[in-house]
Amino acid sequence: MSQFFRIHPVNPQARLIHQAVEILQKGGVVAYPTDSAYALGCHIGDKKAIDRIRVIRRLERDHHFALICRDLSELGVYAKVNNAAYRQIKAATPGPYTFILPATREVPRRLVDTKRKSIGMRVPDNEICRALLAELGEPIMSTTLILPGDEYPLTDPDEIRDLMEHQVDLVIDGGFCGLETTTVVSFENDAPEVVRQGMGDAELFV
Repeated sequence: MSQFFRIHPVNPQARLIHQAVEILQKGGVVAYPTDSAYALGCHIGDKKAIDRIRVIRRLERDHHFALICRDLSELGVYAKVNNAAYRQIKAATPGPYTFILPATREVPRRLVDTKRKSIGMRVPDNEICRALLAELGEPIMSTTLILPGDEYPLTDPDEIRDLMEHQVDLVIDGGFCGLETTTVVSFENDAPEVVRQGMGDAELFV
């Protein structure tokens, strides 16, 4: 049975953040809020946890996971970004955007799109996310919490606990999240391409 932490969305309790990060570091799968929708996350290097997320969401092997980052300082470690792309990304972060970028060798191979050698990255505007990432000291491997057969993400933390208490190790209640996923923008080519319109303003990349 999973643990359930009620964490304040503006002033996250340090004790609970520390415990949540310990769960991630020990291979746990965590349901947590972002600035768009709830997400499933795990430690970036944990293959078993990643495989558990694939089973929960019934994901194909080519599903694009995202690295949730505290700020843009981690961008250059895991992705190749030219100056023009960096300026556009900086203007839109933190916020509800996922950026598809060419991956560096620092990204575990199992997280990279094998055909395109790319990785999704985002910097969410959410205090719980910021606190988790600051305590962890590295990105969280993540995907939106949409259950198989559903059209929209789960948004009620109590419902998430009821549905997933035997599938995840921790549910973080940070209040209700929205139903929209992020806007996805690809920087794999010379010009940015809006791959999916979501919560973010796509006009920033037109």
